Amino acid sequence: MDYFSFKNRALHCEEVPCQDLAIQYGTPLYVYSKATLLHHLRQIQEAFAEVDPLICYSVKTNGNLSLCKLMAGKGSGFDVTSGGELHRALLAGGTGAKIVFAGVGKTDPEFRAALDAGVSLFNVESEAELYALGEVAREMGKTATVALRVNPDLPPKTHHKTDTSVKGVKFGLDLETVMDVARGVLSHKHLKIAGLHMHLGSPILSVEPYRLGVAKGLILIAQLREMGHPITVMNMGGGFGIHYRKEEAQPAKAFAQVIVPAVKQAGCRLVLEPGRFIVGNAGILLSRVIYNKESGGKNFLIQDAAMNDLIRPTLYDSFHRIWPVHPAESFPAPPEDYEAEIPGTKVVDVVGPVCESGDFLAKGRRLPPMNRGDLLATFSAGAYGMSMSSNYNSRVRAAEVLVDGDKHYLIRRRETYQDLVQAELDVLAGEK
Repeated sequence: MDYFSFKNRALHCEEVPCQDLAIQYGTPLYVYSKATLLHHLRQIQEAFAEVDPLICYSVKTNGNLSLCKLMAGKGSGFDVTSGGELHRALLAGGTGAKIVFAGVGKTDPEFRAALDAGVSLFNVESEAELYALGEVAREMGKTATVALRVNPDLPPKTHHKTDTSVKGVKFGLDLETVMDVARGVLSHKHLKIAGLHMHLGSPILSVEPYRLGVAKGLILIAQLREMGHPITVMNMGGGFGIHYRKEEAQPAKAFAQVIVPAVKQAGCRLVLEPGRFIVGNAGILLSRVIYNKESGGKNFLIQDAAMNDLIRPTLYDSFHRIWPVHPAESFPAPPEDYEAEIPGTKVVDVVGPVCESGDFLAKGRRLPPMNRGDLLATFSAGAYGMSMSSNYNSRVRAAEVLVDGDKHYLIRRRETYQDLVQAELDVLAGEK
């Protein structure tokens, strides 16, 4: 469910016409719905309420401070993967007791910052990382609480670039070595192995990978306890899929029906790290048509959002629904099927201004005829949109707006050309 709808043939975010937002704030523009964001957080909270989980919003999906503050205000903790994300989480009101630190390449300064902040859990992904963390904790006179991330070696389940639990990826400890690693730190005075972490990838549209994952997790938890580690945490990560095309995703309760019984059987506290599920359908990207072009027997719709604004189609071959903000009378608002052969539509590649053949938001998509200046909406852009954006081609990054009912707030201003060079040092100043 989301709160973007067509009213009188005009796309609205909650009660605000998207056209008004584009006029006031310019394009490209990320627009977020507060109601959608909180609705999906509540879905997870309610689905897993039986086991009182620690839900940690994944900052990497969208780290805007205003959105993170909304999460913290509604009881969410944070999943961070860098020192910068830890900084954001703390600024947003997060507390160490509700923060977990993930990532395969944590540095010593990041360890120190996280230990100072009192993070509840380090998701450790290698033997070398485990000993490095233990040494930093020893130097600081602290004890680091650890969840060992295991790679359960499951069948492929999503795009190969986001599938994190198949053999041969950089994530987690292999099933064959995790017990040896755990045995090596049994007597370590500054490491406490208290959990098992198993993030399976994203976006996952079936509950079956979780069924397979928790079955392996229960065996490992029993073995770790028998070895002498006081396992109290079962961290199943995130990865729940969302509706990108139609209604293909599972509801949160479907995943809960698989995960909750295992958590109860293990006698553990459940940790979840959702991101996309919460924010993915809470955001859209507005852009404005610049030109129509025909070349080589193909039609191109050139608009002002590019791969530097939303890189998912280029990077992951991902599908995003796209439709005019104000379609003409002869076209549906919205269509039931964004891939259907709707009469009057034309097959186009939706591309941006970046100087790359890989710069596109959609290929071979059927859209109504659009003219210079018309507005286009790219849906399901709340996750891994702005957070993965860049200044490639020295393009300024987009503005972000949060809508709350009939009100709207600028939560990130559009960058300026001065911003592009602000951090650069002119070491040749004054030379001729």
